[in-house]
Amino acid sequence: MADNPHSLTAYAERLLRLGAGQLVGIENSPYFLSLDEARAAAAETGKPFISFANYDYLGLSRHPQILGAAEAALERFGTGALASRIVGGERSIHRALERELASFCGTEDSLALVSGYLANASLLAHLLGPNDLLIIDELSHASIANGAKCSRARCEKFRHNDLDHLAEILDAHRAAHSHCLIVVEGLYSMDGDVPDLPALLDLKEKHDAWLMIDEAHSHGVLGETGRGICEHFGADPERVDLVIGTLSKAFVSCGGFIAAKRQVVDLLRFGLPGFIFSVGMPPMVAAAALTAVELARSEAWRVKQLAERTRYFMSRASEAGFDTGNAIGRAVVPVLFPKPAATMAAASELMDAGIYAPPIIQVGVPRDTPRIRFFISAEHSHEDIDLAISVLARATAPFDTKNQSSGAAAELANTVQP
Repeated sequence: MADNPHSLTAYAERLLRLGAGQLVGIENSPYFLSLDEARAAAAETGKPFISFANYDYLGLSRHPQILGAAEAALERFGTGALASRIVGGERSIHRALERELASFCGTEDSLALVSGYLANASLLAHLLGPNDLLIIDELSHASIANGAKCSRARCEKFRHNDLDHLAEILDAHRAAHSHCLIVVEGLYSMDGDVPDLPALLDLKEKHDAWLMIDEAHSHGVLGETGRGICEHFGADPERVDLVIGTLSKAFVSCGGFIAAKRQVVDLLRFGLPGFIFSVGMPPMVAAAALTAVELARSEAWRVKQLAERTRYFMSRASEAGFDTGNAIGRAVVPVLFPKPAATMAAASELMDAGIYAPPIIQVGVPRDTPRIRFFISAEHSHEDIDLAISVLARATAPFDTKNQSSGAAAELANTVQP
């Protein structure tokens, strides 16, 4: 049975070799690292452990008020929602969270789901019919791309942030379809760039289309108070039809949500498969998220500090000659490499120095654009950033790459030592 070439095991082995051969079986793999064990080991040896791989943009994950809220909810409500909310009932904390999220987004209502991935995938598969048109940015998150595949609507992709191409698609196809939904992200998680929202709003209104923005990485990050891309551009949030958010990034919890007009949310509350056929969010998770949203609003200094720290990282990376692509300098900064080998070597060197920033070489990006993606937090210090850039420069100095001048690398590699 073990040697059967048609077995599921044999099938899995073949696909693993083809699709992820570079990601498994390597010595000291940077993937699936046990963070608590790594931190404990670093503490025992007196070495630093600095993570640039987590989404804690506002530095709230260990905030005592959030920990206290989760503990209190655990004591009051128990461990789980125990059923789908539509048939098993909900807890008061669920609606309190949804009201707070709607207020934060500037919408009338919101609906919280147990998974951010599910919010996108389920909504796109459910909302549109066979006579409708769905247009997505080509670099949209996998949850959007997979939701589009499951949708009955005609799906078109436009070149990343190329609104002229989007306009061409609208001119060619909009008139033949009953409804049209355009989907973009507020802040792209692999590149750290943003769409031109004012032009996008004008375009969608010209063509009588709907606009959905996935703000997973832009909430808590963009705008003076972290309200997202509308605040960033000074646009009226009522002009956006659907906002998708996550609770696992700046709000340091787990789950996703959809924010929109009340009639739209009511429709989804009684019909969205990913909501009505999934269990409700655990109350302690909802309580943690609710408190995080409240803190994001009341401690807006964290947003400003995050912006300053990211600008500092971008400045130091530029001095070292690194290519950060089209990143705007808010929370997400990729450092691009021409070859996977240089990317893996740099990530390994960082890990040896106690800096966790895994390489992205095959999953989530094209094979010819490997990178190390740095998630900046308001809690990162200038010293943390200096150390990371110094180690990165030392690691890449032996490689003759187009992304970095060897002179700049060599000079910077000697400025800060771990």
